[in-house]
Amino acid sequence: MNKIYLSADIEGTAGVAHWDETEIGKPGFEQFARRMTREVAAACEGAMAAGVREILVKDAHDSGRNIDPEELPDCVRIFRGWGSDPYCMMSGLDESFDGVLFTGYHSAAGAGDNPLSHTMDTGVLALTINGELASELMINSLTAARLGVPVLFVSGDEGLCHWMDKRCPGVVTVPVSRGVGRGSISLPPRLACKRIREGVQEALGRDPAGRLFPLPDAFEVEVSFRNHDMARRAGFYPGARQNNPRSVRYQSGEYLDVITFFHFVL
Repeated sequence: MNKIYLSADIEGTAGVAHWDETEIGKPGFEQFARRMTREVAAACEGAMAAGVREILVKDAHDSGRNIDPEELPDCVRIFRGWGSDPYCMMSGLDESFDGVLFTGYHSAAGAGDNPLSHTMDTGVLALTINGELASELMINSLTAARLGVPVLFVSGDEGLCHWMDKRCPGVVTVPVSRGVGRGSISLPPRLACKRIREGVQEALGRDPAGRLFPLPDAFEVEVSFRNHDMARRAGFYPGARQNNPRSVRYQSGEYLDVITFFHFVL
């Protein structure tokens, strides 16, 4: 494999347990932004050890300005900020990539596996795709599948990693934390980075066959919002319908339509 895409989030980074640790200007952010950076760098080092020479990293959390580029290897190009396109956390991905890595990812809104569980927006109570509770990892893995790019590696909270183990067993997963109520039990940061580095190297040494995330033929999406006004607003999106005061449904046979819907209503 020569060309790899990496999408990085922060809520599944080792040790993160509070929203203040994820937001620029809040107490604890600088410390955990460094941890996010180190986990991304570890993943890149693992990819390089497996022979990869071209890596595009998408800083995919909040402002898109969390990772310190100075800490990344020379073969890395980093996409900071947002592309203002439906690919969102996967901006810059196309069919030319050999595989996708995810670091710092977290469980879905409505799941109890991370104290910061959410999907795309904290105003979303739950988001389902074909009846299944959908995380950002699921949304983004489907984006990769639409382009024919396999998912190779995931790190984040234990619940999310167990979900991926069941949905696409060929993917290498490295859980670095386990949510417990409003808290998190985490690996020490150095050990988390070591396991991520080794996990990525192992993942890239495997045959990518069978690691394309399953892509359904059609999609039925339901988004339940915390505030009823958001559901009303989303219900005006072409093809969407408000099915109760707090939720909206949308159907399509094309996944690009689905992520375009997300782009405008979330």
